[in-house]
Amino acid sequence: MTPISTPSGWSSGSEEALRPAVVQDAVTGRVLMLGWMNEEALRRTQETGEVHFWSRSRGRLWRKGETSGNVLRVVEIRLDCDADAVLVQALPAGPTCHTGRPSCFHRAPEGSETPPPSGSILHRLEQVVGSRRDHPEAGSYTAQLFAAGPDEIAKKIGEEAVEALLALRHQPDRRVLEEAADLLYMLTVGLSLRGLSWDAVLQVLAERRGLR
Repeated sequence: MTPISTPSGWSSGSEEALRPAVVQDAVTGRVLMLGWMNEEALRRTQETGEVHFWSRSRGRLWRKGETSGNVLRVVEIRLDCDADAVLVQALPAGPTCHTGRPSCFHRAPEGSETPPPSGSILHRLEQVVGSRRDHPEAGSYTAQLFAAGPDEIAKKIGEEAVEALLALRHQPDRRVLEEAADLLYMLTVGLSLRGLSWDAVLQVLAERRGLR
């Protein structure tokens, strides 16, 4: 982890010195929580490699997960352009929220429960595909694919892979992007058919990078 010197104007002595710190899953990109950091919390986070915050209610420094064991292991720390907010990319050891949910952001403004926030457009696509699998809609191409079965889906993945390859070799950039999007869509359908997820794929990539 690259060290960050204490930003100008930060201190440990007052609540006015606290800065918002957003924690993001380093693998999935999902926003996990918001906490508050002062100079001491930022320094301890860098020194230990585990996320520390300043508790406004308890008036003391605290390590995320010190009671539950669900610590956040730091991958990278970034400051915003004015050095008055922090973005921490981390690897969660378990559910981040004290409710047992993966993210603290699980409520709509009116108070109803919502799924964990998506980390990317692929995650949102995955949710739509899963909905079409579990609740088929008339006229839905995705629902038709699931009805056709695994052999047809595997065939479609192969066709899209070939079209993406040909586009990479011979066609304009826009066409390459379109074919790549088609392939990712079809792979999403295939993963959903097997009960697998893009999160699981990203975990494999993270393992290869040594993040797990």
